[in-house]
Amino acid sequence: RSGHRRMHRVGIATRAAIAATTAATTAASTTPTAMRVAMSAAPARATVAARGNNTSRLATIRPRMAPPRGIHHAASPLVCAAAPATTAEAGTEATSKTERRKRVLSGVQPTGSIHLGNYFGAIKNWVKMQEEFDAFYCVVDLHAITAGAHDPKELIKSTRSSAAIYLAAGLDPERSNVFVQSHVSAHSELCWLLNCATPIGWLEKMIQFKEKARKAGEDVSVGLLDYPVLMASDILLYNADIVPVGEDQRQHLELTRDIAGRVNNLYGGGKWKKMGPKGSRAPSGRFRGGDILRVPDAYIPEAGARVMSLTDGSAKMSKSNPAEGSRINVLDTPDEIAKKIKRCKTDAVEGLEFGNPERPEATNLLTIYQLCTGMTKEEVLRECGAMRWGDFKPALTDAVVEHLSPIQARYAEIIEEEGYLDGVLKRGADAANEVAEKTVADVRDAMGFMERIR
Repeated sequence: RSGHRRMHRVGIATRAAIAATTAATTAASTTPTAMRVAMSAAPARATVAARGNNTSRLATIRPRMAPPRGIHHAASPLVCAAAPATTAEAGTEATSKTERRKRVLSGVQPTGSIHLGNYFGAIKNWVKMQEEFDAFYCVVDLHAITAGAHDPKELIKSTRSSAAIYLAAGLDPERSNVFVQSHVSAHSELCWLLNCATPIGWLEKMIQFKEKARKAGEDVSVGLLDYPVLMASDILLYNADIVPVGEDQRQHLELTRDIAGRVNNLYGGGKWKKMGPKGSRAPSGRFRGGDILRVPDAYIPEAGARVMSLTDGSAKMSKSNPAEGSRINVLDTPDEIAKKIKRCKTDAVEGLEFGNPERPEATNLLTIYQLCTGMTKEEVLRECGAMRWGDFKPALTDAVVEHLSPIQARYAEIIEEEGYLDGVLKRGADAANEVAEKTVADVRDAMGFMERIR
């Protein structure tokens, strides 16, 4: 009888343990991420069952350790990834696995000087994004020769200058990979492979090509037709999750997504698996099969960061505008800035205001003031709303000069420090090549090219 009582107690304990395990499993699968992260702060280590890809896995949650003093990490969403399934004995803790940070890629052409539109519309956003993303930023010198008949000496000069401005504006080589596009040969190689999978009709429909081809006539270059494919290769090489683009570039990003989808459909999935023995790996080390290229998403910067021309408030500030007075360059001297603002287009209406479609110049110049001072629109209007143009222009000049002065000072240091810029660009190109070569090798493999003999 005592033996029956012991067995009865064991049965109760077993049922209780099963119930507790079931409850823990349910809680782990239904508890919001934020709550699970908060639970991980408890001193004790907890092993919970998690579900992923229809497979039961063990995820070990550990208390998050504070970084050493002096090292600051930007706030970003914490992803708790389940460890791979294991056949280890029960009670053995699985090693937690951290998901890779999302990757971002962008670049600016080194044609002419980088102006406020490039700086506020792109580069300043990059500085923020380098804290949160695995960042690749390049000087897209291959795109700079698209129209043909470029000045080779000017290209070299502006390429170095653009890279130095990236750094002077706040890109940190410890947080971002800064490099020159032509220093990574995979850009050109992948462009050719994508060319052969892209219908020409897709390219002929591109708005920018149609507009510029009408102006150039028979002299239009093949590069102008094909540069969206080079842009696609830039993005796809780095498995970028998001790409910061302006509204005028959205069509090009959609083309990139279409090209990636077409390559994946033509050569990916089961077709790629059959390119080697069962269970074999591609040159990058991943298993063959599935998508070859990652399809990226667009990142449209917040409204208000778009800087327009000083001579036409309805047209964006552009390097291609032949009127030098239409833009303020990041490296312009205080005198040049004052002269351009003094001569910029205004209107005859009293007072200043945002958002009036009849007064695009007022919106543009107030926006530049807002961006340079860091004020809100409300603060700008309280300070400047009642001003006349004759009073506002000197205030705008002071704000622009004050904002650009530290960037110009840092730029001078970078240019003068022998070997520094070259070292940064080499490290950036090395990191870029490591990622890019794996991507283009997988595309070659899926398309049936013989593996390179080393």
